[in-house]
Amino acid sequence: MLLGTAAQAQTLSLRPVTITERAAPAADITGFGDVPLSEQPLSATAVNRKQIEASGARRLADLTSLDASVTDAYNAPGYWDFISIRGFTLDNRFNYRREGLPISAETTIPLDNKERVEILKGTSGIQAGTSAPGGLVNYVVKRPTEQNLREARIEISSRSSVLGALDLGGRFGAEQAFGYRLNVAQERLRPLVNNMNGERSLAALAADWRITRDSVLEAEIEWSHRQQASQVGYSLLGNVLPAVPDPRRNLNNQPWTQPSVFDATTGTLRFSQALGNDWRWSAQLGSQHLKSDDYTAFPFGCGAQGNYDRYCSDGTFDYYDFRSQNEQRRQDAASLKLQGKLSTGGVTHDLSATLMTSRVRNRFGMQAFNWVGTGNINGTAVVPPDASLTVLGTNRNERSRELSVQDLMRWSENFRTWAGLRLTRLQRDSIMSDGTLPTGYSQSLTTPWLAASYKLGVNTMAYASWGQGLESQLVPNNSALYTNAGVALPALKSKQWELGIKGAQGRMTWQLAWFDITRPMTNIDYCNRTFSPCTGQYDGKATHRGLEANAQWSQGPWRVGGGLTLLDAKRQGSTIEPATNGKHPPNVPAVVARLQSAWKLAAVPGLELQGNLSHEGRRAVLADESAHIPAWTRLDAALRYETTMAGAATTWTLGVDNLTNKRYWKESPYQFGHVYLYPGSARTLRLSLTAAM
Repeated sequence: MLLGTAAQAQTLSLRPVTITERAAPAADITGFGDVPLSEQPLSATAVNRKQIEASGARRLADLTSLDASVTDAYNAPGYWDFISIRGFTLDNRFNYRREGLPISAETTIPLDNKERVEILKGTSGIQAGTSAPGGLVNYVVKRPTEQNLREARIEISSRSSVLGALDLGGRFGAEQAFGYRLNVAQERLRPLVNNMNGERSLAALAADWRITRDSVLEAEIEWSHRQQASQVGYSLLGNVLPAVPDPRRNLNNQPWTQPSVFDATTGTLRFSQALGNDWRWSAQLGSQHLKSDDYTAFPFGCGAQGNYDRYCSDGTFDYYDFRSQNEQRRQDAASLKLQGKLSTGGVTHDLSATLMTSRVRNRFGMQAFNWVGTGNINGTAVVPPDASLTVLGTNRNERSRELSVQDLMRWSENFRTWAGLRLTRLQRDSIMSDGTLPTGYSQSLTTPWLAASYKLGVNTMAYASWGQGLESQLVPNNSALYTNAGVALPALKSKQWELGIKGAQGRMTWQLAWFDITRPMTNIDYCNRTFSPCTGQYDGKATHRGLEANAQWSQGPWRVGGGLTLLDAKRQGSTIEPATNGKHPPNVPAVVARLQSAWKLAAVPGLELQGNLSHEGRRAVLADESAHIPAWTRLDAALRYETTMAGAATTWTLGVDNLTNKRYWKESPYQFGHVYLYPGSARTLRLSLTAAM
């Protein structure tokens, strides 16, 4: 066991030898779950449980290194996950699903009980009523196993973080009709970043009942708790990009700093019934209850120099005491789905129709956001607290009803067409927590999707698709800044074209896709950034065109996989900020490359050398491109040794993340009306042991 300032880990897992590896299923989030992902006319990634465990991931942000289309978008350690797909930041309120039902990602979501994480790229109008155009993320939970599963894991990492976890599954009863899957995890958090000690817990149970051969009832519920302070970001010093600091430094380090607390209870209930050989229906209910207490010693702007979106040129900044207690978020959803096959005139149709309804109820009390003094980027300033509750929260109610229909038409062995249409009815209301400034609106939306695919060979397919996505934009309920505070703008309708080709040859699989996404833009970021009176309105558009290439290959002792994304993202047609037209948006790299490789050493049977290379091109810090952070490349490496000890199959892994201990700016997100800079993590050592009994 190794302990020190670099992170070390020791893992013990016990698994029954009866468990066998299976190929990853198709991504349910696409809406065509019965069709293998390799045959669908779209781009999606399914990160399975084996990949999650091998990467040591604890959160969604840890999986960005596995896909070249996915990057960080304000991924503050200790806080929620924010990711960007194809250059668009996902909306944590609308772009996330769990078991196919909508959830809020305004919380921390554990991965211990997740079977896979599905990432859909591009517009998502056919899969979701409203969402940002980058894509969707769907969490799929672990389900009962056919054979008994008994797995225990102990891990020691970082300074002295300790994780203990259990994963138990199996079936029982007459004809094995009942199944269960229990996941329990407890972790003491002691990361390398200073002032971020905390703890987290998870308890999750999934169960099913095979009532008959054609009827199945499934239920699952999870409870999670996380208590930890977050790492706040750096920023520009006036107009100057500062040198990369020690990544272990945390400016959220005042004596009165408290850990934020995130509690969540989420569950689903699903009944499935087969109707003969070709048809089936299912009904599903889901509910999510979130409670948060958010505390931060928050650096924000430089009032002394009139810069409210960056720090002072001398390295100082305004410190605020931010506190938002007892934030309550609840989301309930229900769906009814019918799907099956029929033939008409020699054409086979795979049909599905889904009716979904959801309800959101968010409640916030008074908040503190009080100036308490001046800090500095060296983290040496000490300022007094001010917990006065001076800021109103915004309570929100939402209801939506959605009807979607899809048809996969098989015209011949090689040619297929795909069509989908979603009808959405929204009703949204908001009001300040003191009962003032009530606003509300209702809107009906329609989003179509069309595609065609053609098999060029036994294992090669070309496709083209076109679709729309919708966002419903509300001007912030801030009458001090907006002349039309709380007003709903007409729905933003984004459009996407995608052309692609997928194939497999021998031991290689690959995909090449070109996409073109156009999204209307508003001036809301401009108003937040300039702190000047504004009328919230549309102002031009964003156009993101790109090329994605992915491939996996294995032969003999070698396994190699990776991806490359080339992105041309531009701001166009702005009349309020014409200087930004033709500019690349902040925090969006033009080039992203990921490479994973493994080589088995013949001289030492069971020993494998693994490497993971991530590269991201330079990215703009400001909308006018007057400042950039440099491109960066990070190398991770590991030695994996599989052997048998005392009759147990064991796997030893020694890994080093950020092998060269490179210091770099990882990302430059624009968040909360402010420019932030986050450094990459320091070199991290991992040591693990897995034993299958």
